[in-house]
Amino acid sequence: MINVSSSTSSLSDDELITVTVSGVSRPSNGDWVAMISPSNSNVNTCLQSELYYVQTGDIAKLPLLCHYPVKAQLMSNDPNYLSCKNQTCSGSIKFHVINIRTDIEFVFFTGGFLTPCLVGRSTPLTFSNPKKPLYGHISSTDSTSTSMRLTWVSGDDQPQQVQYANGKSATSVVTSFSPDDMCSSALLPSPAKDFGWHDPGYIHSAVMTGLSPSSTFNYRYGSDSVGWSEQIKFSTPPARGSDELRFITYGDMGKTPLDDSQEHYIQPGALSVITAIGDEVKSGNVDSVFHIGDISYATGFLAEWDFFLSLINPVASRVSYMTAIGNHERDYVNSGSVYATPDSGGECGVAYETYFPMPTSAKDKPWYSIEQATVHFTVISTEHDWSQNSEQYAWMKNDMASINRQKTPWLVFMGHRPMYTSDHSSADKNFVAAVEPLLLANKVDLALFGHVHNYERTCSVYQNQCKAMPKKDSKGVDTYDHGNYSAPLYVVVGNAGFRLDQFPSTVHNWSLIRISEFGYLRGHATRNDLSLELVTADTKEVKDSFHITK
Repeated sequence: MINVSSSTSSLSDDELITVTVSGVSRPSNGDWVAMISPSNSNVNTCLQSELYYVQTGDIAKLPLLCHYPVKAQLMSNDPNYLSCKNQTCSGSIKFHVINIRTDIEFVFFTGGFLTPCLVGRSTPLTFSNPKKPLYGHISSTDSTSTSMRLTWVSGDDQPQQVQYANGKSATSVVTSFSPDDMCSSALLPSPAKDFGWHDPGYIHSAVMTGLSPSSTFNYRYGSDSVGWSEQIKFSTPPARGSDELRFITYGDMGKTPLDDSQEHYIQPGALSVITAIGDEVKSGNVDSVFHIGDISYATGFLAEWDFFLSLINPVASRVSYMTAIGNHERDYVNSGSVYATPDSGGECGVAYETYFPMPTSAKDKPWYSIEQATVHFTVISTEHDWSQNSEQYAWMKNDMASINRQKTPWLVFMGHRPMYTSDHSSADKNFVAAVEPLLLANKVDLALFGHVHNYERTCSVYQNQCKAMPKKDSKGVDTYDHGNYSAPLYVVVGNAGFRLDQFPSTVHNWSLIRISEFGYLRGHATRNDLSLELVTADTKEVKDSFHITK
């Protein structure tokens, strides 16, 4: 028998529930419970399911059911379960559940993850309001900071509203996606098409206009028919030309479960990193956030987007949350991506661009630029064609050449896959050969990348040669003199959640600082100084600091 204890008769939007399995005659290490959604998901054993996991890069031993269970948890997580000596035994485990709109069910198996044998299942559980508007996040639409986009998720297909700034309102545009929008392969079907599919509901997006930059206001979103979010206080970033900007950047975050479940592609550092950033946002010291690729690691297991959006909500609902696309959002065989890998699990950028609409020119052209205060951010897609005859290359060239460096002195270049990393297999020589000369020609100050799951900072480097070394200032902090510009410096900041990569024993002389700890990069730009600090998530200690001067 399986009993589920919830605080109410139906599920709330976010709660920790207890699942109790009773009447077990022989407790075993191989006993486990799956959380499935919707409740009619196919829970038969499918040995080929391991290939679905592995194609995305996840080689963990996970449940081989015919449809991906949103969560799976061993009964041995209850310390009293295996030690029971009674004729019949029971055990209780806790699951963190958020509103994913479709009903859920808990299914008890023996035989472990690899040879599951169904024993019993709970009655289906529904959410009290499956149409509830949730997971709102903000992004900039242009460099004036007078209009901002709010995007949220609901089970309601009718337009809703955002009410903001004491009496203003805007109506949402509603969109969604289906299995037909996902990619697949003749050799191996993708998780997104079938095995990992979960109905995303409806994604609402509305632009709030008539705002003032560098100011705070309240907003809420929803409708009278399906309910409203809480009132949320949000700060607009400074407009281009302002004197000061405080920003945070990182890559490769994903999500960490808030229970003891085993899930597809767990990123162990994500919770500590987003919690630390949330504290910074609460303190009022963050104007904007840039997440440069490998966003949720859902990779075709669509319910995981909801868990990621829930995780970042305390940050992304309060400051501008800008993103770049990574391999785990876009790449798939015969999809038009540069790299013919199955890393996106068949999502092919569709889910990413729907959940995170950036100020791009068109769908599947996920590159853009934005200016905030003294910084011009050029954000590219390393997964789309960047060769010299490509549309993206022409855009990069024109974008960086058009900057008025008198008004916007700093140029920061962002993308997912790095140009310089001690993990040499992660640097594409063709990408470097095509794009690096553009960075030098346009005097890029700082190039930020993810993909490799650690932190690494270079000298001022071009074509694998140090063109200049930073000097220590009066406080002993490395200082790059770009009043006497020689070349960009490069930083890999892919240490925001995914399990960390260690460094090789021998490294190139352009690599100055190497740190393998979870954290994020904190930036502070004025007109004459661009200062950056690597903050470790657990202790909030600054492990590396440097600045660039004009």
